[in-house]
Amino acid sequence: MALLDIRQRTGYLFMAVTIGHIVLISAQVNTQRGVPVLETVTFGVFAEVQRVVSTVIGGVRTTWVDYFALQEVHRENERLQEEIAQLRVGLQQERALAQQSRELEALVELRTRTAVETTGAAVIGSGASPEFRTMTIDKGTGDGLRPDMAVIAPEGVVGRIITPSARAAKVQLLIDRNAAAGALVERSRAQGVVEGTGRDLRLNYVSATADLQVGDVLVTSGIDGIYPKGFVIGQIESLERRGGEFADVVILPAVDFSSLEAVLVVLTPPLLAEDEAATAAAAQDRE
Repeated sequence: MALLDIRQRTGYLFMAVTIGHIVLISAQVNTQRGVPVLETVTFGVFAEVQRVVSTVIGGVRTTWVDYFALQEVHRENERLQEEIAQLRVGLQQERALAQQSRELEALVELRTRTAVETTGAAVIGSGASPEFRTMTIDKGTGDGLRPDMAVIAPEGVVGRIITPSARAAKVQLLIDRNAAAGALVERSRAQGVVEGTGRDLRLNYVSATADLQVGDVLVTSGIDGIYPKGFVIGQIESLERRGGEFADVVILPAVDFSSLEAVLVVLTPPLLAEDEAATAAAAQDRE
């Protein structure tokens, strides 16, 4: 065992001496350019080490920079998405304001060209039952509103007030099952009564000889004592005859009741309004 250790030590010593001689020879021997071989070899080895270290450090630095760049891009994307969302909300608000402005302009125009006295009101609620169609407006008895006052919109007849309170009022829509209005066919002057079905309207009590056509416009006749004469109700969508009589005349309402936001309440009773209109016409004739 000791002999083996001596041989190993001798081998190591011989190897060390050999390497030392090689190093000494390399230090004394020059290349063709006059540079010692040892220096050339040493430089090459350290250059490769530096290359590897530089590559590793460069890769780490690039990865680190890319990571922060991606983080910055991510934050920028979030900021842009937030700005886009805010712009979309602003655009929706602008559209809503524009629509509201158009509706108010239409109400003002209707109020201007209408011979009766009216007051504007905003819709603040609607009835939940599909059988009994109602809505609530933000004016009541404190604003001069009374039961059976007609409610209109730029498109046509909306309904009538049935339950006013001090600061609000319930309006029965014309399409309610219990609602009705005297009607007149604008083209042929045929008369009848329009009644609600909960979804649309039907024209009843019309003469069998009446001249009715699909597309005819119906207006209020004023005979019911609620709705002033001449306001649009809707147009005939379909009609059916049975035994020579008009059995089913379907009227498409002029007003889209689901989108109402503001209305006008007619303060002048229909008969009084007709008297005032007749007086004004007579005065113009005298002039």
